Amino acid sequence: MANEKLIQKVKGVYEKYLELGKLLEDPDIVNDLQRLTKLSKERSDLEKLAAAWNLYLKSTTGLADAVEMSKDPDPEMSSLAKTEVEELKEKIEELEEKMQFLLLPKDPLDEKNIMLEIRAGTGGDEAAIFAGDLFRMYSRYAERQGWKVEILSASYTGANGVKEVIALIKGNDVYSKLKFESGVHRVQRVPATESQGRIHTSAATVAILPEAEDVDVKIEDKDLRIDVMRAGGPGGQSVNTTDSAVRITHLPTSMIVICQDEKSQLKNKAKAMRILKTRLLEAEREKQDAARRDERRSMVGSGDRSEKIRTYNFPQDRVTDHRINYTRHNLTGAMDGDMDDIISSLRAFRQAELLQSGELE
Repeated sequence: MANEKLIQKVKGVYEKYLELGKLLEDPDIVNDLQRLTKLSKERSDLEKLAAAWNLYLKSTTGLADAVEMSKDPDPEMSSLAKTEVEELKEKIEELEEKMQFLLLPKDPLDEKNIMLEIRAGTGGDEAAIFAGDLFRMYSRYAERQGWKVEILSASYTGANGVKEVIALIKGNDVYSKLKFESGVHRVQRVPATESQGRIHTSAATVAILPEAEDVDVKIEDKDLRIDVMRAGGPGGQSVNTTDSAVRITHLPTSMIVICQDEKSQLKNKAKAMRILKTRLLEAEREKQDAARRDERRSMVGSGDRSEKIRTYNFPQDRVTDHRINYTRHNLTGAMDGDMDDIISSLRAFRQAELLQSGELE
């Protein structure tokens, strides 16, 4: 049975759920759209726990009745009741576990859109090709989730590879599902250019940053130096024949962002500002949270093959996440965006860590 601390905690949350329901019927609140939206969202977040609690109460009541019926002198009735007792005990145990998970503190960033940054690491052209493969993998996963992907900046190589790509991914629970993807990803396969059939090992880094909104980051005009220049690299249609590229330097931090993908200087500037705001938000969060800073540094690292969080082994048709010792096959499916099992395993592992660390208390 659940411990008293869990029961009291759930009761408190359920009382809040009921209180919010009453507030939403208040005419003053109904006429205040901003407050109504806020309270509706708050109550909606508690619905799963409220439903689990109601089912828990119903099950415990049913268990008490079944225990009483198990004492019936009629052997057949007693046997049926004893079977029901065991079933209800199992159900109650499952509900207790579910309520524990639902009580875990929610990351306030979980519902944010993200900035996805992928860069080729060790491995030359093959690393750049792998970086492109990773971007396609996340793009296809996003399609499966109904998310929208917008490339903000990209730098390509001559071997159909990607030196760096930065993209904005919008949708429901994007950060919640992808926040554990930051780190060094390693690939082991025979490159198309390898005539001897030897397996090469290359790497690329992935960074997942919650998108910054205007309310998150305030930037003063005096803190910016904005330069325009002619775009470099493959062009056409005036991309590299006009001064459309934009370089923004944030003077207080010396942070530099360059965007040159669009023909329009205004569009490049807007994209560069979005990237800058997101990076500044991440920098501020890292400054405030030393533990998280160290964790992110250890995950992303320098792009060296030895600092991997996940390996994509093509000859063995497997993907292995080294942080949770999780391995699956059908690598082709994973590279095509079929990543639900990997994402779910990482999230479940994190939930178990929170429970074990006493976050519930």
